[in-house]
Amino acid sequence: MTDTHQTNANQNEAGWPADLLAREFRGKRVLVTGSSRGIGAAVAAAFADLGARVAIHGRDPAAVGAAAAAMGHGVVPLAGDFADKAATRAVVAGAVAALGGLDVLINNAGTMLGRVALADIDDDFLQRQFDLNAASAVVASRAALPALIESRGAIVNTGSISGRTGGSPGSSLYSAAKAFQASLARSLATELAPHGIRVNAVSPGTIATDFHERYSTPDKLAQTAARIPLKRLGTAQDCVGAYLFLASTRLAGYVTGQVIEVNGGQFYG
Repeated sequence: MTDTHQTNANQNEAGWPADLLAREFRGKRVLVTGSSRGIGAAVAAAFADLGARVAIHGRDPAAVGAAAAAMGHGVVPLAGDFADKAATRAVVAGAVAALGGLDVLINNAGTMLGRVALADIDDDFLQRQFDLNAASAVVASRAALPALIESRGAIVNTGSISGRTGGSPGSSLYSAAKAFQASLARSLATELAPHGIRVNAVSPGTIATDFHERYSTPDKLAQTAARIPLKRLGTAQDCVGAYLFLASTRLAGYVTGQVIEVNGGQFYG
């Protein structure tokens, strides 16, 4: 077999390597925050399976340790409450130290913390919602900046369809924070472009994870699924490809300041 034939055997008709993703992420240093379960866990596991060196994060040390053990591949578990700025900085510093730098930061930490009507929102709930679901991405990105400048890396924030629709009653603060994630990505894309850092966001629709087991009723989810053009809720695995695409220099090297909607056609415009 000639060298040319061997090369062609590893490429498709467009000249792309058949093992493109493995080549792209092998040895890359990736931190996925909020990744002991749900979308974050699926994304972290995919990076690890493709040969990346991955650090995951969760609030509960036991849960994040169990998740890392399940993923294998030497995944590094880090614990900390991302509503606490010092803990957020410590997790990022721990990832950079453990991985020897950082190529990709996935800002995925956050949750709704409960459906609360405007009249019932107190100052403590307001502050914790903002700190966990909005400010944590700023703090983590700032802490990771020196390492990302060195690697000319990428940041991917996790937004939500609720950041565009406003969500359902009781989710005003969470929805506003998710809109913040998208706007932050667009703004930082311009600011960090001189450093070669790309910043984008993924905006999942209604995804069947334990998030909705906590905050949505079965009847509400069934009604939502019926309105989705693809006639089903999404899964965590449905979201993985968007994160891999945006983290990939080969696939998305000229993509920055964008928000990819992953929602089965649930929302247009």
